[in-house]
Amino acid sequence: MYGAPALPPDFVSLPYVNADAPKGGQITLGNNGGFDSLNPFVRKGNKPWQLPFLTHESLMGRSWDEPFTLYGLLAESVETPDDRSWVEFTLRPEARFSDGSPVTVEDVIFSYNLLGTQGHPKYHGLRKQIETIEQTGPRKVRMTFNADNRELALLAGMRPILSKAQWEGKDFANAPLQDIPIGSGPYVVSDFKAGAQVVLTRNPDYWGAEVPVVRGTNNFDQIKIDFYGDANVLFEAFKGGEISAVREFNAETWATQYSFPAIDRGEVVKSTFAHQKPSGMTGFVMNTRRAPFDDWRLREAMIAAFNFEYINDALTGGSLPRISSYFSNSELAMRPGPATGQVLEALTPYADHLLPGTIEGYSLPVSDGTARNRKGIRAAMKLFEAAGYAPQNGVMQSADGTALNFRILLSKNNAEHTKIAELYIQALKRLGVAVSVEVVDNAQLVARTSEFDFDMAHFRRALSLSPGNEQRYYWGSAAADQPGSRNLMGARSPAIDGLIDRMLSARDRAGFTAATRALDRVLTAGRYVIPFWQFNEGLIAHDARMTYPETLPLYGDGSYYMPQVWWWQDTAN
Repeated sequence: MYGAPALPPDFVSLPYVNADAPKGGQITLGNNGGFDSLNPFVRKGNKPWQLPFLTHESLMGRSWDEPFTLYGLLAESVETPDDRSWVEFTLRPEARFSDGSPVTVEDVIFSYNLLGTQGHPKYHGLRKQIETIEQTGPRKVRMTFNADNRELALLAGMRPILSKAQWEGKDFANAPLQDIPIGSGPYVVSDFKAGAQVVLTRNPDYWGAEVPVVRGTNNFDQIKIDFYGDANVLFEAFKGGEISAVREFNAETWATQYSFPAIDRGEVVKSTFAHQKPSGMTGFVMNTRRAPFDDWRLREAMIAAFNFEYINDALTGGSLPRISSYFSNSELAMRPGPATGQVLEALTPYADHLLPGTIEGYSLPVSDGTARNRKGIRAAMKLFEAAGYAPQNGVMQSADGTALNFRILLSKNNAEHTKIAELYIQALKRLGVAVSVEVVDNAQLVARTSEFDFDMAHFRRALSLSPGNEQRYYWGSAAADQPGSRNLMGARSPAIDGLIDRMLSARDRAGFTAATRALDRVLTAGRYVIPFWQFNEGLIAHDARMTYPETLPLYGDGSYYMPQVWWWQDTAN
């Protein structure tokens, strides 16, 4: 995205991969909930989240040891002018789908048009910014853009490529479960039990095993994904040896619950993976499309009443730091105190639209760690009063006598979120605010949040060291009322929109960093989310025979890391 790639043109493999990793072994992973679709590229249905990473490929592949750098995958070469107004890819002649048919320019053009219209809404934005997509040679395809956005040349190389022969003339968006998209990736869906299990088998005829960006990856012969309706049942299955690996997201659980016999025998090991990526945002998101959270003072009151220090101590032993902004834990994070330099310059045009603290400096409240949190409760009460609310007979009411109440929408598959909500509700009751927790299954949760049918809900948005076009989909105004978008908070801000544009059009790292830090200020001071804690390292407990390279990528663990770069070894290192 900026500067030159770290790897030379003749590199053999990615730096965090064992280029000579052995092939073999079978592993079983566990997912919460179920599935009713095996098409990961459409909005409709619940899908196994792992599928697109294992079964399909794009023109370029990403190195997760650099902020944002792509290398050739289905494409053997790429050409783009200095202004990146267009990009041209030359396909590898040996590239094949799993059915043995070649990947052609026609497939590429068809895929971009299909995904851009019938695919999941996350694919639509790029297609709208492609003015033309055309064949310019036997294996060449050129995309010309209609927007000044330097990231588009990279994004154009990252869309999954589908088989035109499979989908032409068919209803892609509403395809039945058995119509599994054919991909060119290393794995194929070899079997499934509706809602319960998916079996992925490594394709012995996979075309790209020696492509540098792929070499040494996708080493397991079989990856089975079993589905569990309850997270506790899933964990018990792992303890019993039915699941090969789990990612843990609770520090206290990691410290206290991983002491079962298989660990004592050395059959299961605990591994940690440090990273340098942004914290992203995890917490309770407030829906600003409806009252009372359309008023920033009510949102600030909700943040003040959330006794983070007490809740963190109760649920993690106080071992995890709080998320302080969307890009905290990285160089892209907003800096403390007033905005200066290029950050101030970026914010100034929107000064009339910015909430208090954006330019002057904004930080989350800190409690004394006791259960009562008097300071936070007093701050919340003042904010309620400023917004026209007052307690009447122990009930917080607006000026017209309407009681303040709302619901927190959560998944039944995550008990920790429910525990956080229960502790939070205790504080809100002291303020006279009536809050209830609505626990639903994953399918209902997806449906409700896709239609923005909630007051407050659990929220997780992972962010990278090179945020770009996806930011419009996360919190751009155009996505606020687009069903299925990831702008759950309903943010509509000219500052957010303008800063995303500024970030995308930056020509150097300094300008890009300043624009992102300014965006971080606007998002954080927008008081859209009540932040929880962050993980500075990934936690994976796994079968001791599952082995990984010594070198970690910049981004640490993620969907690109386990199981992709791991391998099976009967005698663990």
